[in-house]
Amino acid sequence: MAVQLQVRFITKQRKYAVPNTPFTVPSSVGSNELNSLINELLKGNDPEKCYREIDFDFLVYGEVLRVPLSDHLEEHSISSEVTVDVEYFERVPAPEPHDCLLHDDWVSAVQVRDGWILSGCYDNTLHLWTAKGKHQLTIPGHTGPVKAVAWVTHDDMLATFVSASHDQTAMLWEWNVSTNAVECIHVCRGHERGLECAGVSPCQSRMATGGWDTHLKIWSADIHEKSNEGRESVSKRLKTEHGMSQVRTPLMTLKGHKEAISAVQWTDTSEICTASWDHTLRLWDTVIGGIKSEIVGNKSFFDASWSPLSGMLITASADKHIRLYDPRSNEGSLVKSTFTSHTQWVQSVRWSTIEDHLFISGSYDQQVKLWDSRSPKAPLFDLTGHDGKVLCCDWSKPELIVSGGSDNTLRIFHSNQHK
Repeated sequence: MAVQLQVRFITKQRKYAVPNTPFTVPSSVGSNELNSLINELLKGNDPEKCYREIDFDFLVYGEVLRVPLSDHLEEHSISSEVTVDVEYFERVPAPEPHDCLLHDDWVSAVQVRDGWILSGCYDNTLHLWTAKGKHQLTIPGHTGPVKAVAWVTHDDMLATFVSASHDQTAMLWEWNVSTNAVECIHVCRGHERGLECAGVSPCQSRMATGGWDTHLKIWSADIHEKSNEGRESVSKRLKTEHGMSQVRTPLMTLKGHKEAISAVQWTDTSEICTASWDHTLRLWDTVIGGIKSEIVGNKSFFDASWSPLSGMLITASADKHIRLYDPRSNEGSLVKSTFTSHTQWVQSVRWSTIEDHLFISGSYDQQVKLWDSRSPKAPLFDLTGHDGKVLCCDWSKPELIVSGGSDNTLRIFHSNQHK
């Protein structure tokens, strides 16, 4: 006789609530059978007979159910004698391919803001596109591959953004949206080797850059702020393809990493998280100008993304794995979860901005993957299309998942998140 289990169904999506009395189910039940059971219960609650079936996922002891329930309980050392709480929620819909934007070289940087896409290329250029895929501008100026881009401000009339390059500079740009004219206002000089990353503070007044000289540098992101004495060097003017640009120097240089800084992200107005090839993640205090804490990994970090919704960090590494860290936790293992599906090194990771469990990853295996942090065994979806290494990805705009690669394309998927 098959072993039976007692389960109680719970949900935070109240419109899908069912009675919370325990149900008896076979221990071999999986997510498909539970999905059918919940839909039958909901259908019985619909007197109008116009119920449409919903696809649900199931959370049992903090992890999405991907195996038979009895195996799941055994993995978590849970007795089959207890009543098991099974939380269910509407399954994330599959993202849909939307567009493919062609570039002249590798696409190594991308960020979306409102209805605009900003991309950076290995041919030293920046590109502005509409979210619908129309090319707006090609922006020359750098003399090396562009490795990072970030929007600073944006409204209907004016926008400012920063680009960071292997030419050892970051450039602050002003774009007149109405006339479609762009100008480099400041060239940020101070790094001694190529840059890999750039991040803008939540208040939009500061930005940070990192690269191969191992230094984290803080700059003013206000294009109209005048240079002050007391910074690291005196400002001067530099003639660029866009006229006379002001040379901007750092407000602060923070030293501590031993190899290249691969990712930088502000966690609040005075705290920055960095990832490095030296196997460490660091939290920096920009008020005191020093390190607050450090997490030591066992592989080089190629990218990291911090979620303001959950406070958690995800990281990309050369060993094909994505790891989840709690940078403020002093309890238990430093690595909270490991996500394994990519077959080559993982180059880029980004959290969803509206859903605290969802993130994307891009890898040299030509794949972009969409994950739920509660489901480390397998991604929710593989987003295929690239014919070369995926070098960057972005999910700043909830509706759009974008990725760039060595196939000279920027690929766009439509995301149908529930929130």
